[in-house]
Amino acid sequence: RCYVHVATGNYNSKTAQVYTDLGLFTCRDDISDDVVDLFAYLTGRSLKRDYRKLLVAPGTMRAGFLSMIEREAQHAREGRTGRIIAKMNALEDTETINALYKASQAGVQIDLIVRGFCCLRPGIPGLSDNIRVRTILGRLLEHSRIYCFRNGGDEEYYLGSADWMSRNLDWRVETLVPIENETVHRQVLEEIMVHSLQDEAQSWDLDLAGVYHRVSEDPAAFSAHNYFMTNPSLSGRGSALQRT
Repeated sequence: RCYVHVATGNYNSKTAQVYTDLGLFTCRDDISDDVVDLFAYLTGRSLKRDYRKLLVAPGTMRAGFLSMIEREAQHAREGRTGRIIAKMNALEDTETINALYKASQAGVQIDLIVRGFCCLRPGIPGLSDNIRVRTILGRLLEHSRIYCFRNGGDEEYYLGSADWMSRNLDWRVETLVPIENETVHRQVLEEIMVHSLQDEAQSWDLDLAGVYHRVSEDPAAFSAHNYFMTNPSLSGRGSALQRT
């Protein structure tokens, strides 16, 4: 059998002590076949650039993201709930930012957890009213990339190595893998996103002027990092994609 590991970080024993990362270890044929095809392409043994499950950059990733963002906007235009939650290191890509603005204008509720710099401005009337941007600065360095789309109730989750930056989408080889196991949805991805959005102790919110404001100065405020370190078995208390 073929086994593959797709992750948000690399194999580094030092950074592993302080970085928050996720990985998928699987023997699913459709994912492992994609990884084999990708490495064959990188070594010049194949010209194949379409994949069964993976989003790959450069290639299918940019178009895939834009399609999923537009799909949420279309759901909202047709009266259904449009919802996007994305967690990344940085947000800079102009085309993606413009797509998020259009989705916000359509009524999609968007939460972005961006550790580093963010070129999108949230909360601008008529443009980004429905977008919230947060950064979490605490004991651990937030490094995982997670992308969640409500998709009319048929939720989709991706994790991998790419940020929403031009260098990641166009100039580097990056991969994102869909997480399709419902148990993992509840116990890991939904739990991580729910509690990251609930964090107050180490979170800063970005305003429309590009200024960050600390959410709370209360030493007893909820800390997502403390929660994750003291709850090794995550329970999955509901979907972040159901919340506004």
